[in-house]
Amino acid sequence: MKASDMRSMSQDELTQKLDEMRQTQFNLRFQLATNQLENTSKPKEVKKDIARIMTIINERKQGDNI
Repeated sequence: MKASDMRSMSQDELTQKLDEMRQTQFNLRFQLATNQLENTSKPKEVKKDIARIMTIINERKQGDNI
């Protein structure tokens, strides 16, 4: 997912998406450990998406404090 798409989401939607992505990351780790994961680049993509969401959330928090 692109950062521009994430920036158009509301705070609640971002929080919900973050929870979903963390659950996905959890499941992917188990699949990787049991050699059931076909697309081995997927965990890296999910990790970067989580970082993007957290960055946007933190930017909004900083904007509110200034």
